[in-house]
Parts: sequence; structure tokens; C-alpha cells
Amino acid sequence: MNLFRMFAAFLSAALVLLPSTSFAAEPGVEQRLADLEAYVRNSAPTGPLQGIPGPGHNGWMMMSAGLVLFMSLPGLALFYGGLVRRKNVLSVLAQCLGLAGVVGVMWWAFGYSVSFAPGSPWLGGFQWSGFSGVNADPNADYGPWVSHNVFAMYQMMFAIITPALIVGAIAERMRFSALLVFCMAWMIIVYFPVTHMMWGVGGWMNGLWNPKAAIRAIDFAGGIVVHMTSGWSALALCLLLGPRRGFGREHIQPHSMVLCMVGTGMLWFGWYGFNAGSAVAADKIAANAFTATTLSALAGLLTWGALERVIRGRPSVLGLCSGAVAGLATITPASGFVTPTGAMIIGLLSGLSTFWACSWLKARFRYDDSLDTFGVHAVGGTVGTVMAGVLATSDINPNLKAEWILPLVGRSLWWEQVKAGGLVLVFSVVVTIVLYLVIDRLMGCRVSEDIEDQGLDLAEHGEEGYTH
Repeated sequence: MNLFRMFAAFLSAALVLLPSTSFAAEPGVEQRLADLEAYVRNSAPTGPLQGIPGPGHNGWMMMSAGLVLFMSLPGLALFYGGLVRRKNVLSVLAQCLGLAGVVGVMWWAFGYSVSFAPGSPWLGGFQWSGFSGVNADPNADYGPWVSHNVFAMYQMMFAIITPALIVGAIAERMRFSALLVFCMAWMIIVYFPVTHMMWGVGGWMNGLWNPKAAIRAIDFAGGIVVHMTSGWSALALCLLLGPRRGFGREHIQPHSMVLCMVGTGMLWFGWYGFNAGSAVAADKIAANAFTATTLSALAGLLTWGALERVIRGRPSVLGLCSGAVAGLATITPASGFVTPTGAMIIGLLSGLSTFWACSWLKARFRYDDSLDTFGVHAVGGTVGTVMAGVLATSDINPNLKAEWILPLVGRSLWWEQVKAGGLVLVFSVVVTIVLYLVIDRLMGCRVSEDIEDQGLDLAEHGEEGYTH
């Protein structure tokens, strides 16, 4: 009996000395149900599923990343390729492809880190350079159920398409090497800082997530970050380069509206990843963005077609394509915040405003925005940015219910949008002017007259897109 008591005492002492976690109870049914509900609702997990990416949300984001890349390659490349003359088709494709390469490597090396890592209100830190620490576990700051590396790759596709939009304004006359150098510098000075200020944790203008933001603006999928930065920079760059030879004296005809139409369809398809994917989850906000994206594109397409029918007697395929892309670009900043009716209003305004810019404004001031990057993306992105502040509602996006955002919802949010958009507009244009002057002096930005007459395909790349 004494031996038994001694053994029991020894066992009790051993149990006391063992770490308490060794005998922790398994999560109960209530905790597991709570975690499951958090996954379905896309809210932060609090129990045993913390740090585990959800397969549905993760799968949707991987697909969305592919959709956004599809917008650039081949969507935007074919859209632009169809609108240039046949002697310059490959040059446009090469520019889009080359930018994907250099921007993608920059994003891995340091771009993602300075855009999204914690840092100052204006720029992130370098702790995620080379994707260090960017693994398959979620980063709760950007998505509780999405792997950090998936989010990083999704945002890479945004970074790739943004400078590619600029190609449309300077097509058929800018040297390939000069464009790459310009866009690399532009990404560092414009895109990465603006991305952090607008979308990064603690960003200076991140009104949705930063209660101490100096400007509490909202940008669901890139009206400011993508379309305003690239669109307004494109206007400055095309003015500095000057018009194409023969512009205003001869009709410069797109070589293939078939390719343009195919590219438009690819852009539209990929835009669902661009807008709905920006919810960073397969949830109801993504569903609302999906709906808003479709309705705005339809309204923009029909508005352009109707205006051309009234003013010119018949709608063109180019007009219908431009209207659809304008509706997509204009709804982008508001897609996750507005009702279906709000999306239709924005689509109507996109058609009116971009048609005016591409038709009257361009003719009045005689600037050669070759493929209407400014007219569609800058004007559309600016209109959409302001309208997001007018039509945003917490019924569509509950994140607007945060205590510190309430005073902004309604009449005063539009002013925050104007301030943020105006600041980015001026910043993008000034940086573009400075970069152009420096690069043009160092290496020359424009091709020679002989090369422009011959075509950039053969002169710049030693290939021809079409044989004669």
C-alpha cells in the first residue's frame, strides 16, 4: 500500500511539471462551428483554424490572379495590337510582354514589400523583399483565409497591367528600351508609393482600413491606383513625345478591328478577377462587385453606341469596344461599394464622359493619345473615383460601418475622393515630366522618322507581324 501511495505521488508531481499544453483539450463543437462560420462569413478566425488558408477563398484568389494576367496577356496586347497599323503590331505586343517581365521581377525583388509591408504612411518597409516570409499562411492584414503568397501574386498582376496601359498613348513612336526604363522608374516613384498609401496597412490615404489616414478615400479595385496613375501619366507622356507622323493630316486606320474586339472580350472576362477578386475572398462583396462590373460595362457600351448613332449616323465596333472598356474602368474604384442601380448610373456616366474626351476633347486640343488611354482610363478612372464617394453604401460593403468612417459616408466622402484623386493626378504628371526629360536626354525616347515610317516591328524587333 505504501508503495502504491509513493507511485501515485510521483505521478501527480510529474503531471504538474509537464507543460499544460500537452494535455490541452481538443476544440469543442462550438469552437469548431464558430471557426466554420467565420470562414463562411469571411471574418477573422479566433480558434484552431487560425493561420490555415481556406480552400474556397484561396482557390478564387488564384483564379482571379490568372484572370488579371489574362487581361494583360493576351487581352490588352490584342486590344492595342488591333488598333495600331500592321507595321507596329509586334511592337505593342513586345511592349506588353516586356513590361510583364521587368515589373514581375521588380515586384518579387522589392515592389511587393514597399507596397504592402508595414512601414511609413507613404511607403512600406523592405522586410518582404525577395518574398522573404511571404508563404502559404495567411496574412491577416489582407485576408484571413487567403495565403500570403497568393495575395502577393494577385497584386503582382495589378502591377503588371498598370504601366502596360500607358503603351496605348505612345504606341507607334516610342523606343522599346526607353519605355522599359521609363516604366521601371515610374513604378518605383509613382506606383509603389501610391499603392501603399491607398491600399497598404497604415497607408496615408487608406480610408477603409486606416482610422488615422490623412485622406480617408476608398478605391476598391484601382480607380486611383491603376487607372488614374497610368491614364494621367499617359497624357503627359504623349504630349512630351509629340504626335505620330501624319497625325491630323492623314487618316491613321486601325489594322484589325477583329483583334480589337477579341481583346475587348478578353479584357471584360479578365476584369471579373480584377474587380470581384479585389474582395480578397469569394464572399458577398465579391458577388456585388461581379454584378456591378457587368452592369457598368453594358451601360457604357450602349451609351457609346447610342451617341455614335445619333451624332455619326451609325455605331462603330470601335465605339462599342471603347464603351465597354470605359464602363469597366469607371466602375473599378466603386465596384465593391455600390448597388446595381449605382453601377448603371456610373456606366452611363462613363459612356458620356469618355466619349466626350475621346471625340471632342482630343480633336479640340489635337494631342495624339494613340489608342485613347487618357480618354478611357484617366477620364473614366477619375469619374469613377468621385462617383464612388457619392454612391458608396454600407448596405453593399459593411466595412464602411467602421466607427471612424461613418462621418464620411454620404455627402462628404466625395470630397475625400476628390482630394485623393487630385493629389495622385498632380503627382503622376509631375513625375512623368521629370522622368521623360531625364531619360530622353540620356538615351532618347522617340524613334527616328525613318524607323517610324518603316514600322517598329522590323526596326525594333527584327520581325514582322504580317508578311506582305
